[in-house]
Amino acid sequence: MEQTKRKTPGRSALLAVALAAALAAGTATAAGAAAPRPDKKALEESIAGFPNADVNGALVRVAGPGGHWWGTSGAADKETGASVRSDSSFRIGSITKLFTGTVMLQLAAEHRVDLDAPARRYVPGLLPDAFQDVKVGQLLNHTSGLPGPSALTYGDGSNKWFTENRFRSWTPTEIVKAAVEGKKPAFPAGEAQQYNGINSHVAGLIIERVTGHTYAEEVRNRITRPLGLRRTYVPAAADVTLPEPHAHGYRTVDGTLVDVTEQSPYPWAEGGMISTAPDLDRFITALLGGRLLPPSQQQRIFDLPDVPNAPGNHHCASLTDPGNPGRACFSRIGLMRTELPDGTVVWGKTGSEPGYTNGIFAKRDLSRRVVYSLNYNNPPGSSELPYILRIAGAAFSTGPRA
Repeated sequence: MEQTKRKTPGRSALLAVALAAALAAGTATAAGAAAPRPDKKALEESIAGFPNADVNGALVRVAGPGGHWWGTSGAADKETGASVRSDSSFRIGSITKLFTGTVMLQLAAEHRVDLDAPARRYVPGLLPDAFQDVKVGQLLNHTSGLPGPSALTYGDGSNKWFTENRFRSWTPTEIVKAAVEGKKPAFPAGEAQQYNGINSHVAGLIIERVTGHTYAEEVRNRITRPLGLRRTYVPAAADVTLPEPHAHGYRTVDGTLVDVTEQSPYPWAEGGMISTAPDLDRFITALLGGRLLPPSQQQRIFDLPDVPNAPGNHHCASLTDPGNPGRACFSRIGLMRTELPDGTVVWGKTGSEPGYTNGIFAKRDLSRRVVYSLNYNNPPGSSELPYILRIAGAAFSTGPRA
């Protein structure tokens, strides 16, 4: 296990619910009190015991005014037994959506996109008449009512199907059309919230149509280059590689671990980006700290739509009453809001691609931030939830005072 000492001061539906429950174990720092240090012992214990049948490796980075902590556990490669490195690259999955939302709000601030305009205005021919009421802003906060992804990209949903098809690729337009053609809205636009990757594919296509540049160019020019995120990028459609150093990702098929490190980045603006823990910590710090958006947009990134969750949307379920589906928790930019029992609010995003289960979360004042990545094998009957609970609980523990 790689453990780095704390530095003194100088950042899925069930996954989201479980993470929120874990965060509830932490308590807010009292006003005026010294910033708490990360709980080194709890963090070390949270990633102990890897590799096992469920998880091959893990990395965690915790930061804030009270100090920084980062550590790794398990094997980066089951064949060689090499250790996971804290600077590993990984597939960030749906954390990509925050990059998409940031670019879109920048374009809105430049008056190049109207968030209250119909999405079809910017991508004519993409969405059928049944979705004429969907507004651009509803794509970002998941209130569009667009149908979910079709079986085109996931087949029967099994590990076996994925491993056999992991190099296949589809264009964003193909993915959107397969989802919406011949379908009706899941609910009237703006009347509920249903987390849905199709929203981000449409948003990415709008970005390209409005700017005349690729989505990758806009992310690079507007976010990663200005922030110095040198290892964060949108892969080319044919680029199945993951830069070194990295931990290998696996899927369990018929009792055997199949290496799926190399896979198609077709999720694109919905979930195709690659990054590292230090880069993601810098990104969430800049986003919540107001470095990426002008005040007119920054003051609204925490705005939540006043609508209920759609049936089956478990991301925002109540912490105190699991039977209560709760209200919308994805904000104007796509940040997920979690309110703890003591009133502390945490903002962030989870993201997964086969072999990589990740998350970034922070208190709004950036007094505590966490980035994690697990190499989850997804064996039958298993769940990554206990591991997420353990890491999140340790990350937001107050620990000893500085």
